[in-house]
Amino acid sequence: MNDVRKGFIFKNYEAPYQSPFDKLFEIFKELITFTSGDFDEAIDWLRQLDKEYKLTTEDYTIDDFIEDLKKKGYIQERIKPDGKGGMAITSKTEQAIRQRALNQIFGKMRKGNPGNHKTKIKGNSDDTTGEFRNYQYGDSVEKISVTESLKNAQINHGIGNFNLTEDDLVVEDSQYKAQMSTVLMIDISHSMILYGEDRITPAKKVAMALAELIITRYPKDTLDVIVFGNDAWPIKIKDLPYLQVGPFHTNTVAGLQLAMDILRRKRNANKQIFMITDGKPSCLRLRDGTYYKNSMGLDPHITHKCYNMAAQARKLNIPITTFMIASDPYLQQFVENFSESNQGKAYYTGLDGLGEMIFEDYEANRKKRIR
Repeated sequence: MNDVRKGFIFKNYEAPYQSPFDKLFEIFKELITFTSGDFDEAIDWLRQLDKEYKLTTEDYTIDDFIEDLKKKGYIQERIKPDGKGGMAITSKTEQAIRQRALNQIFGKMRKGNPGNHKTKIKGNSDDTTGEFRNYQYGDSVEKISVTESLKNAQINHGIGNFNLTEDDLVVEDSQYKAQMSTVLMIDISHSMILYGEDRITPAKKVAMALAELIITRYPKDTLDVIVFGNDAWPIKIKDLPYLQVGPFHTNTVAGLQLAMDILRRKRNANKQIFMITDGKPSCLRLRDGTYYKNSMGLDPHITHKCYNMAAQARKLNIPITTFMIASDPYLQQFVENFSESNQGKAYYTGLDGLGEMIFEDYEANRKKRIR
């Protein structure tokens, strides 16, 4: 008789093999995001890390890594704004950074097919539910289930006197696929780097992850990214790695106006605004082009303008979800009043978990018709 033994074998964890290039490339992608796309600064940081943690060997140096970046198309020679030549990252690197952000932030998300945003509304689509219903005038002939319809005819009329009528026909039901148009607003006022905390880099990562998620998984959705300081303006997804904070106040009204203008032009029925900010609204642009600024507390003139914009968005069926990276009680009160005016939602969060919150809210809104 064979002596068959069963059990578990325990051994020390062995990390998957990574080539010297891949190990350095993972660090490089993090550094290039942190330096807002500045290649020279990122390499300087990498050299310092190499001195401290011995990242390279005599067989593979930082210079070898740079040469591989060139060969693989991640960097190329470009003329800088100051007229001097230098190395800069390419679109291939921009996509790699977005993919890394997606894996970092949304790595635990449920798997699904591209564009598979199901709602509770049933209608015409190619996404079948596995359930059947009676044929209705206007249903596509291709949707008729021949097997189930013949079965109904046999049950209703018998085999001996076989007859197939319209009442016997059934179609396989399908589920309506919602499509979403989202505007992501990112605060780039000076407070996003104040107090020794880098808040803009996590915000950039969230934006890149959300962009890559929509591009790869929900291609029929749209995402527009805008930034707001003293004014507001749109940026392209490819420009996200280069985003920097400026010496700005916080013109929340300008951001909301631009976001609503963008969404008015979208054909999707489902529209929403995500706003990432860490501070109070402190700026308005007046009709004569000058700026009204007040950083001392909450200015009623500015906050009332914000509430009015929130109410306008509500009339347009555009919910606003605010992600407030601050814990001041008086700011929370403002956000609560703002959300009430819009009937939207608000999250008071630190930087950890910001991406998961945005993903969960995005997914939740995908599953319902926003009216």
